[in-house]
Amino acid sequence: MKIKSQLSKIIEDALKSANIEADDIVISDATKAEFGDYQFNGVMKLAKILKQNPRQIATTVVEHIDTTGMVAKVEVAGPGFINIWLNDAWISTEATAILDDARVGVGYVEKAQRVVVDYSGPNMAKQMHVGHLRSTIIGDTLATLLEFLGDEVIRQNHIGDWGTQFGMLIAYLEEQGADGATTELKDLEQFYKDAKVRFDESPEFADKAREYVVKIQGGDEHCLLLWQSFINASLGHCEEVYKKLNVNLTRNDVRAESFYNNQLSNVIETLKNKAISTTSNGAECVFFEGDENPIIVQKSDGGFLYATTDLAALNFRDKELNAERICYVVDARQSQHFKQVFTIAEQAGMVKEKVALEHIGFGTMMDKGGKPFKTRDGGTIKLVDLLDEAVVRAKDAIKDRDVHSDEELDAVAKAIGIGAVKYADLSINRESNYIFNWDKMLSFEGNTSLYMQYAYARIQSILRKHNAEVSGKIIIGDETEHRLALLLLKFEDTLTKAAADATPHSITSYLYDVVTQFMKFYELNPILKGGIEEEVKMSRLQLARLTASVIEKGLDILGIEVVDKI
Repeated sequence: MKIKSQLSKIIEDALKSANIEADDIVISDATKAEFGDYQFNGVMKLAKILKQNPRQIATTVVEHIDTTGMVAKVEVAGPGFINIWLNDAWISTEATAILDDARVGVGYVEKAQRVVVDYSGPNMAKQMHVGHLRSTIIGDTLATLLEFLGDEVIRQNHIGDWGTQFGMLIAYLEEQGADGATTELKDLEQFYKDAKVRFDESPEFADKAREYVVKIQGGDEHCLLLWQSFINASLGHCEEVYKKLNVNLTRNDVRAESFYNNQLSNVIETLKNKAISTTSNGAECVFFEGDENPIIVQKSDGGFLYATTDLAALNFRDKELNAERICYVVDARQSQHFKQVFTIAEQAGMVKEKVALEHIGFGTMMDKGGKPFKTRDGGTIKLVDLLDEAVVRAKDAIKDRDVHSDEELDAVAKAIGIGAVKYADLSINRESNYIFNWDKMLSFEGNTSLYMQYAYARIQSILRKHNAEVSGKIIIGDETEHRLALLLLKFEDTLTKAAADATPHSITSYLYDVVTQFMKFYELNPILKGGIEEEVKMSRLQLARLTASVIEKGLDILGIEVVDKI
């Protein structure tokens, strides 16, 4: 339900009737209930253009607004704001119409785009750690959201599988007599540490490792076989994490650094031919005005860097994937890097002008002391260990509620634990750092996944207690019902804005508002209490049912499961 676009059309018609021209009509949510449901704040801008009194313009516009259908009433407030109240009968009709809609009233985008979403990007030399969590969660949510709205999404997992460290790793793999499927690789972190010790202690081993780097890059069959077996084992660790996280990344989505290796020399040639790069101290560099530090695309020894691979990837995504929007879900600290890479790609014609290039930056996950999240001894926390701990803590939080069998408890604990980790991340502005707090994220109160899941479970309990068919239409009986039903109709506008701005926290904020309003409705409007008229009871059951559908769909877009009882 695109409420704002419908209201924009009503305001546009009123302006035309009043012989007033306006280019951009923006409808905002009212900040307080007494200000109505929505506001049109564009009169002030019109007043400057027309050189007229804004309140007088607003009064003229209000006189031409149609209040026979969607809009119940309008009024002028302050210096020229127009407050808008929606009609209860209209809300009732629209809410009733989407009761059994699998998409709960959310339509598809008018013009679908082909969108590449680059996210997760683990290093194959090590197991995934907490530093990969935000990219993986935010990226997958954005991809799922865009798909739901109708865009064609191409997920890209730009894994690190190339470079000098892999010579060391496959040399050690060979020395251990392993083939990549052995127990030696069950703990990648330890395998890497052991290989590094061997590299530092043995000059002969170090020479062999360096030799293997050259052989890998040169296409040596034996070294590539060892390298591929190592990558396969490492990807297996990643897939274990993706499965636990309920993330939709597969091996088909992998576009590793090695994939672009044979395209890197072409990138350099393009930059040279277009006089975008220059040679400085033997290295090929791109200088930017006002910045004395260039971006290096080829080292003096002929080696390539991340920027070179990123340029090759952009060229591939434009020319081969025909992307219209390319989103990089990467740490905010890389903002300068992507700004420079995007500029070079555009100047070199590696991407078309109409292609939207976006760095979807995010902050750092911090501990309670405000420092980057680490183990007690200062090491990096493995992501799989963090997720396992989340499930254990979730089980402890609900085990005394006596509503589950052992099997049910395990399933519910998984849904709650994984949901808690994901929701805590998604519920803040992605550009901000956030404090990782177990107690807060597993709380039954506040803006948490568990609060959403509990509200859904409560509604399912109500429907089970009713134990009969729910039928009839939603009838708006009071302000509490008006605000809840209207919130549910705002779902599409919320998702559309979240997709355009790449802001998952817009969805979590919306869900929190929905659940909070439902709790007020549930407290003030008894549903199954005796003495209530059948039509009213059915209406309230339908409103509760629609609320559950919106919660379920909203959490599903975030990659979080609902549970029928907690």
